Amino acid sequence: FTPPSASAPTIILTLALADSIHILVTMFQEMRRGLSQKAAIVESMRINLQPVFLTSVTTAIGFLSMNTSDSPPFRDLGNMVAMGVIAALFYSVFFLPAMMSIVPVRIKAQEGNPDLFMDRLGRFVVGRRKPLFLGMLSLTLLFIFSVPMNTLNDQFVKYFDTRYAFRTDTDFIVDNLTGIYLVEYSLESGDEGGVSNPEYLQKLEDFANWYKEQTQIIHVSSLTDIMKRLNKNMHGDDPAYYKIPNDRELSAQYLLLYEMSLPYGLDLNNQINIKKSATRFTVTLESVTTNEMLALEEKAQEWLLANALPSMQVPGASPTIMFSHISERNIKSMLGGTAIALILISAILVFSLRSMKIGLISLIPNLVPASMAFGLWGLMVGQIGVGTSIVAGMSLGIVVDDTIHFLSKYLRAKRERGMDSQGAVLYAFHNVGTALWVTSVILAAGFVVLTFSGFAINAQMGMLTAITIGFALATDFLLLPPLLMLMEKSETEGNNVSSPSKPQTEGTA
Repeated sequence: FTPPSASAPTIILTLALADSIHILVTMFQEMRRGLSQKAAIVESMRINLQPVFLTSVTTAIGFLSMNTSDSPPFRDLGNMVAMGVIAALFYSVFFLPAMMSIVPVRIKAQEGNPDLFMDRLGRFVVGRRKPLFLGMLSLTLLFIFSVPMNTLNDQFVKYFDTRYAFRTDTDFIVDNLTGIYLVEYSLESGDEGGVSNPEYLQKLEDFANWYKEQTQIIHVSSLTDIMKRLNKNMHGDDPAYYKIPNDRELSAQYLLLYEMSLPYGLDLNNQINIKKSATRFTVTLESVTTNEMLALEEKAQEWLLANALPSMQVPGASPTIMFSHISERNIKSMLGGTAIALILISAILVFSLRSMKIGLISLIPNLVPASMAFGLWGLMVGQIGVGTSIVAGMSLGIVVDDTIHFLSKYLRAKRERGMDSQGAVLYAFHNVGTALWVTSVILAAGFVVLTFSGFAINAQMGMLTAITIGFALATDFLLLPPLLMLMEKSETEGNNVSSPSKPQTEGTA
């Protein structure tokens, strides 16, 4: 386990509940309508087998898209959750119905409408479809336009909160001793023994002086510090000689003398390579963000290009530099993975729902939630790090679940019962509305649990995913139904929007 993949059990447990809830809710509905327990199980499986299978496959695809991430721990997380989701499908389809057939369940048959709230919500959505569509569209555009307010920025020490000794120790070091953020260069002189070349040493000194002029720099370590001190020592500690020797041979002799005078076991191999053609150049910084680090490194490269020897044109290297680049690279790589997942999921929906139009319409409620979530994140936080960079691809496979269940009931009403679009929407609300909000609340609660983690990557990922799931539920209830009705050109505008006294149900085929 790594810190990101440690959240896999929580995610799998949360996702596994969704399939079971849909099967059980439908079973209980059928028992309230008078079916026996076993007959209700059979009817529930008939109704839910296809959507449960589709939701599990699409969720697995969404998490498998994390394999495009440049971060191995996120690839592990995606693979583990994908395997868990498929295992949950197996148990939901084969184990749960068998168990429920032998566990005694007593539910009284009820007359009337046990799902009154969802029926009222359905009538509200049907009756106000145009204002709801325009309102949700405006809200969606508002959040989408807020997405650019997010900036890629991180501070990897702050991945851990103060509950961890690592964080408190590093904070103490930064406040009282030195910095823990480093940038290191291996600066080549261009020839063997070239570290004694006065021209090379002068460029090294100029580079060190330039770095010392930058903000948030604590210390710069360079070979020139040793050479200047040796030159001064060899001239009776005269401060006037605290400078780089002008003669290459003299510099080489100083360096040899210094190495020979070091105690046994000590040498300059940690600063100079064996051929004495390159030196190590180290910069220690205060606590900087990834944006500040990348900006500083970019300026350093510009300085080297304009002022240093051609052999000195090398990038900086350190964990600080690595973490500064990883969020940006993760975003770019995950965009490709998300696009692949979107294409696969859309193709599966078009094929399984047997409707190109419905399949294309389903793209909107699948893409809108993550866009709205990132827009809200831009308004509230405005900073995207490694943890949040994977949410779009990961959540795509989750939010599509509600869309599949709603559309499957919608199409069942149209194809099996001959309903118009408004009646089909009411039918979907009545039969699957309760299961949708229950599963969404459970999914959101499961990811909210991750926000209590002391590891910021897991906490931010959990919070943003929970927000995405909340927006997905709102989109499936308030945007998708109006969109379906508006897109059905064959339906007349004057249909009666009120539901019958007893809504059409799944009870009889």
